[in-house]
Amino acid sequence: MKKEALYYEKLNDSDVKCLLCPHQCLIKSGKSGFCRVRYNSRGVLEATTYGLVSAAGMDPIEKKPLYHFYPGSMILSLGQAGCSFHCDFCQNYHMLNPADIPLKELSPEDAVKMADQRRSDAIAYTYNEPWVGYEYVLDTAETAHAEGLKNVLVTNGYYMQEPFENLAPFIDAMNIDLKSIRDDFYKTVSHGELAPVKRTIERALDSGIHIELTNLLITNCNDSPDDIRKLVEYIAGLDPKIPLHLSRYHPAYKMTAPPTPQSTLSTAYRIASDALNYVYLGNVAGREGTDTFCPKCDALLVSRSGFSARRHSLDAGKCTECGERVNFVME
Repeated sequence: MKKEALYYEKLNDSDVKCLLCPHQCLIKSGKSGFCRVRYNSRGVLEATTYGLVSAAGMDPIEKKPLYHFYPGSMILSLGQAGCSFHCDFCQNYHMLNPADIPLKELSPEDAVKMADQRRSDAIAYTYNEPWVGYEYVLDTAETAHAEGLKNVLVTNGYYMQEPFENLAPFIDAMNIDLKSIRDDFYKTVSHGELAPVKRTIERALDSGIHIELTNLLITNCNDSPDDIRKLVEYIAGLDPKIPLHLSRYHPAYKMTAPPTPQSTLSTAYRIASDALNYVYLGNVAGREGTDTFCPKCDALLVSRSGFSARRHSLDAGKCTECGERVNFVME
């Protein structure tokens, strides 16, 4: 299913410039942009995966990961194909090229009906980078919003400001992958830039969207104590209540470095916990960095096992032990 893309300009009778993400691709007729899903058909930029999904299923909200947004709930997760980054360590590299993955039709209206049928109060746009399927995400999110459903983006945050401003009113929560605090990492490993990601994080906060951040700690790449301190300082400067998920890396795609050592994760957890209220460890066994405690009185708010969550001293966004308001979005 094809649809004319939003946010592009014609340069002449055949060439176009895509304005959706900071790559600002110049695309000749018969070619696709960096994302592989926005195609120039004789001077008309097409969103080639509109109305098509590679995956549609129910997930625990904790799997996104979102630990502070309706904890313990289930969410309809939709994936498409393509990405605005080509990370050397990509865990879902098989979804980069739409030609390599089966796609099935699912209109925005049918996606919302599916959420209703499966008794989900929210839809997550996830698995691949949802931004490159902007038109589908926008239409689905607007339709879902009108039906009282929540919308979640699991994303790299590599956005241009104008399209984000138009989508933001329909988005309730985002998990943004802040891959590193160093621009050289973005340029050499992810093939993008840091500044637009920081801008998206900051604008999303200003828009009132619930934000959680994920940082994949890659062995000998972005996992030094200095890197972690600078990343945490940036987040704390925005708001120390932003949940941070520090995730264990495993070799994938082009990256062959060994898995993140447990000692590195523990060090990162301690550094981050000194400045942030809510820090978690992902893709790792053990209890460290699993549960949520009140930042004021240390009462257990939410305990977790795998992707299941159980509430304890938490009600209506407050700690029931001391009355502290905590950073949770709840029913």
